Amino acid sequence: MEHNITLISTIASGFGLALIFGFIAERLKLSALVGYLVAGILIGPATPGFVADVHIASQLSEIGVMLLMFGVGLHFSINDLMAVRRIAIPGAIVQMTMATLLGMYLTHLWGWTLGEGLVFGLALSCASTVVLLRALESRNMLESMNGKITVGWLVVEDLLTVLVLVLLPPMAGLLGGSVAEASDTPLWQTIGITLLQVVGFILMMLVVGKRVLPWLLWHIAKTGSRELFTLSVISTAIGIAYGASMLFNVSFALGAFFAGMVMRESEFSHRAAEESLPLRDAFAVLFFVSVGMLFQPSILIEQPLNVLATVGVIIIGKSLAAMAITLAFRYPLNSALIVAASLAQIGEFSFILAGLGLSLGLLPAEGMSLILAAALISIALNPLLFSAIQPFKKWLIDISKTASDLEKRTDPFAELPMSTERKYLEGQIVLVGYGRVGKRIANALLSSNIPFVIAEENREIVENLRKAGIPAVSGNAADPSVLIQAHIANASMLVVATPDTIDVRKMVTTAKLLRPEIQIVLRTHSEDESERLRKEDIGRVFYGEEELANGMCKHILAQYAPKSA
Repeated sequence: MEHNITLISTIASGFGLALIFGFIAERLKLSALVGYLVAGILIGPATPGFVADVHIASQLSEIGVMLLMFGVGLHFSINDLMAVRRIAIPGAIVQMTMATLLGMYLTHLWGWTLGEGLVFGLALSCASTVVLLRALESRNMLESMNGKITVGWLVVEDLLTVLVLVLLPPMAGLLGGSVAEASDTPLWQTIGITLLQVVGFILMMLVVGKRVLPWLLWHIAKTGSRELFTLSVISTAIGIAYGASMLFNVSFALGAFFAGMVMRESEFSHRAAEESLPLRDAFAVLFFVSVGMLFQPSILIEQPLNVLATVGVIIIGKSLAAMAITLAFRYPLNSALIVAASLAQIGEFSFILAGLGLSLGLLPAEGMSLILAAALISIALNPLLFSAIQPFKKWLIDISKTASDLEKRTDPFAELPMSTERKYLEGQIVLVGYGRVGKRIANALLSSNIPFVIAEENREIVENLRKAGIPAVSGNAADPSVLIQAHIANASMLVVATPDTIDVRKMVTTAKLLRPEIQIVLRTHSEDESERLRKEDIGRVFYGEEELANGMCKHILAQYAPKSA
């Protein structure tokens, strides 16, 4: 009987302990991932007591990998990446290279082979999407410029890691790993065939899948069955991942990623993300539990210095590299510290990469344990790093004039050009934010020939606006100097079109101090916040859902007005 319920006992123990330790981790202000990994350690073969089936857990983790990658693809936006491409792409490449080289140097000192060092270094180079997004969301930084930079940076890291997952198996023999079947085929030919298979799969997904998947979702949505819709999303993710592996010899991870990316083209992509989220979360938990089962706690006692060195590469090495790159692109010290803290951890992609290296004979068992130990420690310390940003920045500025200069460094787009026409300097509107709402407001002002100046955090957007002949300044409008450079002292109106209302009061204070009679127009996405702002009577407040309801009501009443007359 016990042999027949191995699957059930593995799932039950995995979910049960993950719930308990995930809850404890959250109460301790740590990421729940730490709790999931601890749950896996407790039911793994390295600890006494109940031991779950490692092989079944491994297969369940493969499903977790598929659904995790499907979710990444479903939320992948090429537009978001392109908005910060100038820092995110070179930043991710340089940082991954530096972290990989540091990891390889460590393993060289430990006497590992080149291939083992390469996989180990690559595993240390990629941060956790889950940890990063949760850290940014908890601090309301996801929509900020610094948040967009770090998310874009991480998207590039994810794409590069996917490429590594594709290239690693055909190169395993050259790197000293175990090869399943001896072959006389030259390496270049093996890699060429692998890349052709990958390209063939990608082309099929972009040409056929881009048309078929949205069409399929549309027809299933027409049935009105929620169960069928959810089933179609999950079966598509797992089915394409499995088919890609069988037909194109492509990894489950890459197949699922492209399934999500193609499905994003459908008008039902948002619903697909919501409907599949519970199952994705559930199997993601099993993935982290199964990874924890591979951990050997004894490594903390046997090789404590190796563990500390590995953590040092992640928290110190990666952070310094990220800081240096961000500062090199002329971003202020605060942005550099936030990016550094965001990326000073490792997570799911590190485990996927380490697991592949383990299966290919390119990573020793102690390597997986070192990566797991470093992940646990770096994830646990990540909230502390975020909390230390402001005190550390203040301390640096106090003791170093260089740090002070870096924080106040001149931005070529922080001031309006001397050639700016006078109509943009007196009686103009200052528009804060050029996102979805700000862009529509700007277009309306342009069509009505009303002069305005845009204040926007994204330097690349400001550069493009200036090329289009639209006056704009770069920086956070909560900083008085940004509004001053937008000539707020002579403006007729301040329009805050950003959804984040944390710094809106600072903007209003600056504006009214320099221009007491200025009109204020604010946007908010929270009903409570809109009520508070209205009570403070600092300006005209627009709440998104309220304005939507008002617009719909006006349309409905207009349709019935002739009948009642």
